[in-house]
Amino acid sequence: MRGAGGTEGGTGHFFLGLLMMAGGGYLFLQNIQVSLGFGLGYQYFSAWGMGITSGYVLFPFLFGVGMIFYNASNILGWLLAVVSLAMLAFGVIAQTRFHLHNMSAFELLTILVLLVGGIGLFLSSLRSRRSSSNG
Repeated sequence: MRGAGGTEGGTGHFFLGLLMMAGGGYLFLQNIQVSLGFGLGYQYFSAWGMGITSGYVLFPFLFGVGMIFYNASNILGWLLAVVSLAMLAFGVIAQTRFHLHNMSAFELLTILVLLVGGIGLFLSSLRSRRSSSNG
């Protein structure tokens, strides 16, 4: 019977590493706080020395939608609508901020040891083990 990944590695190390990696990853992601600084009046583009807010991006979008409803085969309307939506999506993603919750050094080290140690055990279980005789 072969071990983890079809190698001679330990199946126990595989599952222990997988469990540690999953637990550490869960705890790490659970302690990240996500916030947005996005609003319709928030400036996130600057062109020609003038700030473009997300509210300004809606004007070409609405104009493009109007053109699409008037004539669905109008390329300019589709271009305005798609580019405006892409700029709006980019603005939301660009304004996303990630912060770690306040935690003690012990908690952070425990999470990181679980995560990185689990990755190490998981990957080492996929290596084939060679028996070396120092005879």
